[in-house]
Amino acid sequence: MENVVQMAWPFILMGVIFYFMIYRPQKRDQKKRANMLDSLKVGTRIVTIGGIFGEIAKIKDDRIRIKVAEDVDFNKIARMASGASGAELANIVNEAALRAVRAGRKSVTQSDLEESIEVVIAGYQKKNSILTDHEKCIVAYHEIGHALVAAKQTHSAPVQKITIIPRTSGALGYTMQVDEGNHYLMNKEELENKIATLTGGRAAEEVVFGSITTGASNDIEQATKLARAMLTRYGMSKDFDMVALETVNNQYLGGDTSLACSAQTQREIDQKVVELVRAQHEKAVRILTDNRAKLDELAQYLYQKETITGEEFMEILNREPAQAQ
Repeated sequence: MENVVQMAWPFILMGVIFYFMIYRPQKRDQKKRANMLDSLKVGTRIVTIGGIFGEIAKIKDDRIRIKVAEDVDFNKIARMASGASGAELANIVNEAALRAVRAGRKSVTQSDLEESIEVVIAGYQKKNSILTDHEKCIVAYHEIGHALVAAKQTHSAPVQKITIIPRTSGALGYTMQVDEGNHYLMNKEELENKIATLTGGRAAEEVVFGSITTGASNDIEQATKLARAMLTRYGMSKDFDMVALETVNNQYLGGDTSLACSAQTQREIDQKVVELVRAQHEKAVRILTDNRAKLDELAQYLYQKETITGEEFMEILNREPAQAQ
């Protein structure tokens, strides 16, 4: 009997520890949550874990629908955050809550959420990063180049914001475009326009300054990847037709690609990629040359303001020459 007790003792001890350390706290938390839900009523003002203040509009079982401030456009926020992971969305909401607290406000506003998306995408603002006047001017023309090429093409997403304030990600500025609605498919013309928009920054440097800088490295990388995908994965080439020349490995772990063709075909693909990017680059140069006056006006405005909205951009772009300041 004594041996049985000695053998059972560790299991009894584990059961006691499990009860007091896990089971009992869980039951207490469940009871606390149930009491909290029972106390909630339609019209009660609450704050979510993410920091969004709102008013309860409907209660159904264990789900609560809340009504947030009227100035928050969640459709717009969703479009701006398109492609973000669940973890990134949580970071966006938490960052917005922190911004509201630092500003001494009791609720999260539209601007808090928009800035939080930019923080997650491009990093925090580096206002202590000082550019020379010439560098700042180049960045202003570079970003307006992107925006102007996008605006002068059809099937391009509208410009949401343009800034030349450096970010911790290393970006000296960026142009944000947001589709007006859900967009699941892109045709060949849209992809070509996107490549042209990516080359718009470098094209602006060439048109205005007659020289080029290192600021287009990320644009070049994205344009090249997109052009290559058009040829090898999307079948948008008469020469290769609907033949898969590239496979995607580890789709959910970075999406590395590898070519599945002969060395001769690889050389042909490289040549076609260069031709495609060059054609869109030349188109961007033509657009900016034809709209040089607006390019100068918008770049000077951005240089002075450092950050402008899409509405400001379009207002200046559509302004008649006689009304220009």
